Amino acid sequence: MRVEIEEVIPLPNVFIALFSAVIVCLLSGPFLIPFLRKLKFGQHVRTDGPRAHLQKAGTPTMGGLMFFLSLLVSLLLVGEYSLRLQILFLTTLGFGLIGFCDDFIKIIMKRPLGLKAGQKIIGQIIIASVFIYMALVHLERGTEILVPGTSVYLNLGWFYPCFALFVLVGTVNAVNLTDGLDGLAAGVTAFTALGYLLISKAWGLPEVSVFSAALLGSCLGFLFFNQHPARIFMGDTGSLALGGAVGALAILTKTEVLLLVLGGIYVVEALSVILQVLYFKITGGQRLFLMAPLHHHFELKGWSEQQVVFTFWAVAALLALGAVMLIL
Repeated sequence: MRVEIEEVIPLPNVFIALFSAVIVCLLSGPFLIPFLRKLKFGQHVRTDGPRAHLQKAGTPTMGGLMFFLSLLVSLLLVGEYSLRLQILFLTTLGFGLIGFCDDFIKIIMKRPLGLKAGQKIIGQIIIASVFIYMALVHLERGTEILVPGTSVYLNLGWFYPCFALFVLVGTVNAVNLTDGLDGLAAGVTAFTALGYLLISKAWGLPEVSVFSAALLGSCLGFLFFNQHPARIFMGDTGSLALGGAVGALAILTKTEVLLLVLGGIYVVEALSVILQVLYFKITGGQRLFLMAPLHHHFELKGWSEQQVVFTFWAVAALLALGAVMLIL
């Protein structure tokens, strides 16, 4: 399989990135949660959702700030300041800041819908376009994508920037839709990050390995506070940041197509929303699912929140294993 081989970063650095990210999250949580609670940065809960969610109202949100801090500190401790890592971090931060603005408007300015849909998309397109430009021009990523399960690379040529833009913006919004239950998005993303860690180590992509490890550690550390019953939510601050990180990893490893498997939970969650809307319009008001995204459908079918989350985690783990086996 044709991959770009870089100067090897020692394996201990991967562990430093992983464990330092976990520790930073664990140490920052006890300070951030009371701080957000004092500022009354509490979650607003949809009244049309499962009734069990109403008790979550007021739980501190914007927990995605922990991702910024843990990723930054872990990368600084590793001591790698390459352009590739800087671009990965700044892209994650950029999408996260869009989510932060959305959360801020919802909570502080008391506008439940936050940023308008058009404003979000424009911001996401700008961040994604800058990343794609940097990847193509300064990281010499090229315009090829890997066909999973083969050693074949397809060169998309001039069409690639449009394709990459769709992948990155689509991933950001799919992860955002997945963030609806305690620990769901963080847990699923942890398995996705683990998949990219294994793939990048096998391929000799050390900088990607370090970033994947830091992302994995951030998700694991955040889960300590976000598992049911959650003491803090990541908000759009976190979900958009995670989506940006995952999408950027897919693009830099040329595994955009593989992301359909590795990030299969994101895909299903996004498809459930799309199908729900289409079915509603075609049938004149009937619903395909009891509620979308899909995790809410299972809740309304009588599953407990933890049953849904653990099931989705298990599927995410199997998909990550399948993706790694398929690609290697």
